[in-house]
Amino acid sequence: MKKSLIVIILFAALTSFNSYACTNFIISRGASADGSTMITYAADAHVLYGELYFRPAADYPEGAMMDIYEWDTGKFMGKIRQARHTYSVVGNMNEHQVAIGETTYGGRHELYDSTAIIDYGSLMYIVLQRAKTAREAIKVMSDLLTEYGYASSGESFSISDPNEAWIMDLIGKGPANTGAVWAARKIPDGYISGHANHARITAFPLKGSSSISSKKIKKIFNPEIENVYAYDMISLAREKGYFDGKDEEFSFSDVYAPLDFGGARFCEARVWSAFNRVNPNMEQYLNYAMGYELDGERMPLWIKPDKKLSVKDVMELMRDHYEGSPMDMTADIGGGAFNCGVRWRPLTWKVNGKTYFNERATSTQQTGFSFVAQSRNWLPDPVGGILWFSVDDTYSTVYAPMYCGITEVPWAYAHGNGDIMEFTTESAFWVFNQLSNFAYSRASEIYPDIRQKQAELEQMYFDETKKVDENAAKMISDNEKEALKYLTEYSVNTGNNLVSTWKDFYGFIFSKYMDGNIKTAREVPSNHIMIPPEVKQPGYGEDWYRLVIEKTGDKFLMPEQKGDH
Repeated sequence: MKKSLIVIILFAALTSFNSYACTNFIISRGASADGSTMITYAADAHVLYGELYFRPAADYPEGAMMDIYEWDTGKFMGKIRQARHTYSVVGNMNEHQVAIGETTYGGRHELYDSTAIIDYGSLMYIVLQRAKTAREAIKVMSDLLTEYGYASSGESFSISDPNEAWIMDLIGKGPANTGAVWAARKIPDGYISGHANHARITAFPLKGSSSISSKKIKKIFNPEIENVYAYDMISLAREKGYFDGKDEEFSFSDVYAPLDFGGARFCEARVWSAFNRVNPNMEQYLNYAMGYELDGERMPLWIKPDKKLSVKDVMELMRDHYEGSPMDMTADIGGGAFNCGVRWRPLTWKVNGKTYFNERATSTQQTGFSFVAQSRNWLPDPVGGILWFSVDDTYSTVYAPMYCGITEVPWAYAHGNGDIMEFTTESAFWVFNQLSNFAYSRASEIYPDIRQKQAELEQMYFDETKKVDENAAKMISDNEKEALKYLTEYSVNTGNNLVSTWKDFYGFIFSKYMDGNIKTAREVPSNHIMIPPEVKQPGYGEDWYRLVIEKTGDKFLMPEQKGDH
């Protein structure tokens, strides 16, 4: 096989792993109810095991090297220079409250560099170990990729710290062409943004922005600069023949990831749906999101929500099947008799030579893990950062608070506790999947119970963390070690107890709904050892029965009996 063909096949395999795979939303300080910054991330892949990564802070000798393994495949990529000191990282948030999420958009496949060392996943976690602010994270990304190359397809990143939130679109420069071209924009205060597997940065004011080369990279720390981009972002596009317009007309998204129907319907639609839930003016972009108007105005990169968003509001943005829109996945026949909001893959299929598709919503069955990263500048870093972490489908999961200063993670979420082919009831991933997969079969009946329990638990955590914040903030100035121990014990106990609670809750739901019944316990009189529960057998809804009749005619029609009137 020719080398070029091998590269194309490898690239296709890698990009299909993450195809239409992740969703991020970005909340600026002025758009949040309490003045925190927030980013969200749903890491969606059918073979991604949901676990909470932990990397302790460490010191290394001069000249130490770091092995790089591709995040998606575990393939050894090469070695890079290790930092003399690395920061502690819990999931996708470090001890300085810096958080990073991503979504893969692919883009122009010929810009993939198979000779590079750092893939998108490794890049996130290396940067979190080395950056104290969002701006520094962008600088570290640029430095690393300039030196070691970028070994993935096009990627969008959400990057936040306690004061700022940024969006960054990035793509490689082609085989054996070390580095990447990219653009990064700070989300204006009071606004929210998002990305979902499609590059979103279009044309932006170059005047007052800063093009970054290795010699000018420190410009990014100027607080007046709110747009930064690789020095060769436009020149590479001209060289490759992608762009021949004026510099001020340059759109990163349109040049490096031209929009098509799939990019709109499977990707941009998720961002539209979140925007639509917090701003009524998004109706004008409905046809764009549905893929029917791709030649007109692009959906805005950021919008101002009607009201400032709480952590709970942001969690709810991650729980979406397009309810109430023309794309509502709970309202068409694909949802089955019980209006399920998920669809089994493949995403597209053929019948009679024509290609059809399923919607791709933010909430989806293949989520490995998701989070809402909350950074708060009025608290000390170990207390100010909370990674609200969950596993499995965002619609039916529960977000548990993990403080960024903790020194270990709950065993129920930890690496080494089960894997994608090893079921264990000690693992959060499997416990939550067990219930969600049962719920898919009777969604309209079971989900209300799940949503009620979910809301109760998350409200409990909101109430608890207020007290934990206060206690830890007081402790930290007197004895930081004890404060970190306190935060660790709270986060670890909360995570482990949640999984135990959810395991019991699954038992309750399974016994209540098994065999098509809905059972409710009766009050047991004192003189009875046991009394049977009340049982309802609702069967299917009338709409579904009408479909059965439509397909089968009179096959199941009861014949009239003598004496019937």
